[in-house]
Amino acid sequence: MSQITQKKVLLAAPRGYCAGVDRAVITVEKALELYGAPVYVRKQIVHNKHVVSTLEARGAIFVDETDEVPEGKIVVFSAHGVSPAVHKSAAERNLKTIDATCPLVTKVHHEARRFAADDYDILLIGHEGHEEVDGTAGEAPEHIHLIDGIEDVKNVKVRDESKVAWLSQTTLSVDETLATVAELRKRFPNLIDPPSDDICYATQNRQVAIKQIAPKADLVLVVGSTNSSNSVRLVEVSLEYGAKAAYLIDYAAEAKDEWLAGVNTVGVTSGASVPEILVKDLLNWLAERGFGEVETITATEEHLLFAIPPELRKDIKAASK
Repeated sequence: MSQITQKKVLLAAPRGYCAGVDRAVITVEKALELYGAPVYVRKQIVHNKHVVSTLEARGAIFVDETDEVPEGKIVVFSAHGVSPAVHKSAAERNLKTIDATCPLVTKVHHEARRFAADDYDILLIGHEGHEEVDGTAGEAPEHIHLIDGIEDVKNVKVRDESKVAWLSQTTLSVDETLATVAELRKRFPNLIDPPSDDICYATQNRQVAIKQIAPKADLVLVVGSTNSSNSVRLVEVSLEYGAKAAYLIDYAAEAKDEWLAGVNTVGVTSGASVPEILVKDLLNWLAERGFGEVETITATEEHLLFAIPPELRKDIKAASK
């Protein structure tokens, strides 16, 4: 008699919103409550379709650059950070700015300025064109060289091989970044590390959790948007660690029934900019197809919270008097 294998879901914890995303989204919500619509936001506040469309419905207007914001209006800078040139442009247009940059990205900006002040060449590991990379590189454009993947290591040229430091985008694959740093160190034995890890706690924790699930999963579904670096990394890490298949979806409606053919165990996680409601929708979709049993795999607990930007706190306090 053939054994019937129980269908089940392995649900990653932690998943979804990190402290920096939570802070950025709350910043836009509170700005809308306090100042009224419209509130302008430079770039997507976080890289998630659902979050952006929800805030648009409430009166947020997303723009690519500050010159699209009418003079004297309010603009929120996204969680990914901006370069000094963007701050300058906003000041020239007399915009009231609220900086929702994640404090862990701000830390990397400080490191870039510090290494540049000491005249180091800075090797910034990250993805070309990503807003976070543009913002960090803008802190010290004369000193920063972008390393977009291990292939770039052999081509980088520095002024003095004894004065080289590396930094990274906060949302990369931990394994891939360490491999890139190892290659950089072969070329530059005196390479200086950042004072503390640049890849943020949330990116690391979500990767650790999915690494535990992937070897047991026939299929991994990652809820997240295609422009979300950390979400894309979760798909890659799932496949590297043994998942037979892995897909990135924004909504449960994008999941396909044929993905479940021959599948008994489904791993589920979500990127750091994904609200939990989208994960619940996916779990409901899976339950309707026989995957009602859900086991949570907890890699670690997260308790970090960030205060909203001081410029917004000050205005809220003044309004309540």
